[in-house]
Amino acid sequence: MAYNIEGVPEVARGVDLQRYMGRWYEIASFPSFFQPANGVNTRATYTLNNDGTVHVLNETWTDGKRTSIEGTAYKADPNSDEAKLKVKFTVPPFLPIIPVLGNYWILYVDPFYHYALIGEPTRTNLWILCKENHLNDEIYNQVVHKAVLQGYDVSKLHKTPQSNPPPQ
Repeated sequence: MAYNIEGVPEVARGVDLQRYMGRWYEIASFPSFFQPANGVNTRATYTLNNDGTVHVLNETWTDGKRTSIEGTAYKADPNSDEAKLKVKFTVPPFLPIIPVLGNYWILYVDPFYHYALIGEPTRTNLWILCKENHLNDEIYNQVVHKAVLQGYDVSKLHKTPQSNPPPQ
């Protein structure tokens, strides 16, 4: 893969959404306004719906308390093999309904669907996810390098603390 700072990041192609489903732990991410800065054990659980959309449950723990938000993801272009998804959340969950639509681009997923690199076209958000709540340093560094090749400023990456065992 060539260094890609121009244009938008390149996404994975031919991702099998069925294999992608399940619980993913956040290994690292760019800090963002929609996630608590001191959140731990952050994870996302994806479930394929009958209509081909994906139910999204994002969870994090702050000061021992669980917070969560649910949404729906769907392919941005159903006729494309690109792993460009749109995610719609209704936030905040306790105030009037305000739908928020975001990009969820799978930039890379390993052949065993064990770890993944997620981004979006503006490069302001980045996540490293794993099906386990830890990722060995060698693989982590390889995934970070993939982000660099895609033009991301990885100096903004913040590792997410994960307890072992994870909360139920």
